[in-house]
Amino acid sequence: MKQLGDFNPAYGADKFGFTDLKQVAYNFDAPFLYEEAMQRREAVLAKGGAIVAETGQHTGRSPKDKFVVDDAVTHDSVWWDNNGKMSKEHFDTLLADFLSHAKGKELFAQDLYGGADQTFRVKTRVFTEYAWHSLFIRTMLIRPDRSELVSFVPDLTIVDLPSFRADPKRHGCRTETVIAIDFSRKIVLIGGTSYAGEMKKSVFSYLNFVLPAQGVMPMHCSANVGDKNDSAVFFGLSGTGKTTLSADPERTLLGDDEHGWSKDGIFNFEGGCYAKAIKLSEEAEPEIFATTKMFGTVMENVVLDANRVPDFDDASKTENTRIAYPLDFIPNASATGRATHPKNIVMLTCDAFGVLPPIAKLDPSQAMYHFLSGYTAKVAGTEKGVTEPQATFSTCFGAPFMPRHPSVYGNLLRDLIARHHVDCWLVNTGWTGGKYGVGRRMPIRVTRRLLRAALDGSLSKEHFRTDPYFGLAVPTSVPGVEPHILDPVKTWQSKAEFVETAKKLVGMFRENFVKFEPHVDEEVKGAAPIVRIAAE
Repeated sequence: MKQLGDFNPAYGADKFGFTDLKQVAYNFDAPFLYEEAMQRREAVLAKGGAIVAETGQHTGRSPKDKFVVDDAVTHDSVWWDNNGKMSKEHFDTLLADFLSHAKGKELFAQDLYGGADQTFRVKTRVFTEYAWHSLFIRTMLIRPDRSELVSFVPDLTIVDLPSFRADPKRHGCRTETVIAIDFSRKIVLIGGTSYAGEMKKSVFSYLNFVLPAQGVMPMHCSANVGDKNDSAVFFGLSGTGKTTLSADPERTLLGDDEHGWSKDGIFNFEGGCYAKAIKLSEEAEPEIFATTKMFGTVMENVVLDANRVPDFDDASKTENTRIAYPLDFIPNASATGRATHPKNIVMLTCDAFGVLPPIAKLDPSQAMYHFLSGYTAKVAGTEKGVTEPQATFSTCFGAPFMPRHPSVYGNLLRDLIARHHVDCWLVNTGWTGGKYGVGRRMPIRVTRRLLRAALDGSLSKEHFRTDPYFGLAVPTSVPGVEPHILDPVKTWQSKAEFVETAKKLVGMFRENFVKFEPHVDEEVKGAAPIVRIAAE
């Protein structure tokens, strides 16, 4: 086995169990990985310097193919209603078959950190079959100094082999695609998919399991910091605006997707950003758009024209086109990835029904209710068979990555909010003037203005009304924002249709929350939306 690069030889590939590998390239950076990816025809070069790869059949995550090993460590602590179960014996067989499949191959390895806080970070070694996957994960996690690599001992090992095909009967999985996590042995195996996001989300899933026991709240959120050292976090599912809204030129960007909240403040888990690229424009998102012309950026499933210029409006391969870039490609990014306790928490939702207000202030019980609900909506056309808006409830704004029961994360968040007197907001980045297909997307200039007012404290001083359906405190006026936008019913042509649509969404919220009622107090139950008499 030929081993190249900087690494700890005492903890090389053979230590993990690989044998008869042709070569392992450790910790190579972008120039080498660019060359390898293009020589192997894994990717092409776009105008401006980014590298572009296609992920084939899988253009997104495969949550139904994700499994956790059921053993003494996980049996009573994993939320099995949400996580696929794999026996230790099946994982043993899967691991042996992964090692056998790798024989004779050239692999790439990266030694990286998950977590900017040294107390809670996880040292992660990622073996990949593809050069571009190695560049991707090197971009997304935190890169150690070269001097740290010679003594690097991994806590977590990820093996990513897209060419591996699982056998459901032999390996105890669902299809030929598998993402299997053994929390006891700290191993993740990814096979049968070329979607690079599975690697980064595996690190997030691992941290979501281990950090709560240390009193740290793991969060699927972006975060930024103002000039008064006032940090803010933005919870939200994919497509709600976490990346876009946290990239504010007037605030320092901490990170766009995954953070922890400890007794000392908040910290980024990552060293890069992973932004949705569909409909990306220089006018609306100049900082993110600029990264698409930089050497070192990795683009997934983005269509190029004959001159290798990206067409971000082309969704022919997938709606889920992506760009991954180092955090420092954003001019005002944090150098440390750490900040003080947040003064504001923003919960983002893309309401394609068009009935939620553009912003609302949440009391502590409402914050807990909406955090556990994790609401957004899919729009028609984004998935096969979706012809009208569909409500999506992903608890804690990240159910696929939550190994423990939602109450664990909800209680942690509630205690932290109370301890640090955090203001909480619900922000609708979805539709106004009607549901999807009738109304229009909430103007980003409106959302940004409302957020700035919330984060600088001025919005809390405005007059608020109580929304008759969701019981939320909604401002009646905000400087620079058209008043009618703040009251959704006034933007609809038909008030009767608005009422029926709002009632429908209220029912969806209440039906979804039934499963959480045994785990929350009466005040949180009382935060559920209800059609009040005043609305009739």
